[in-house]
Amino acid sequence: MKSLTEHLWFDIPSRRDYLNITPKIEELVSESGVKEGLVLVNAMHITASVYINDDENGLLEDYDEWLERLAPHEPISRYRHNRTGEDNGDAHLKRQIMGREVVVAITNGKLDFGPWEQIFYAEFDGRRKKRVLVKIIGE
Repeated sequence: MKSLTEHLWFDIPSRRDYLNITPKIEELVSESGVKEGLVLVNAMHITASVYINDDENGLLEDYDEWLERLAPHEPISRYRHNRTGEDNGDAHLKRQIMGREVVVAITNGKLDFGPWEQIFYAEFDGRRKKRVLVKIIGE
């Protein structure tokens, strides 16, 4: 069995952003030499997310507006978590909704996606360095 473990680092200057990381994951799958297997991609911070969906600007804006309606950043006093001196209670809730990780099959050395599927890193409390784990296993 082959395996590859990599850590991707992101330092998003704004509070929220959505990055298509599919090309980097495809590069790592190729580097791993795995032809049949799985890739796990997961955010290693509780205020960020990894998810799969379409890379369409309108959809990304819809996600951002929808999440902000569900868990608005302000007023920060609405979140008990922020009583600890932080201001990111909303980011924890947004991450819970969008999820921690994705697992994608590798078939014939390629990510085995459905139509339009792409892997995204979503940042909900940026302005500092954060990590994503990529674990590839297979034959």
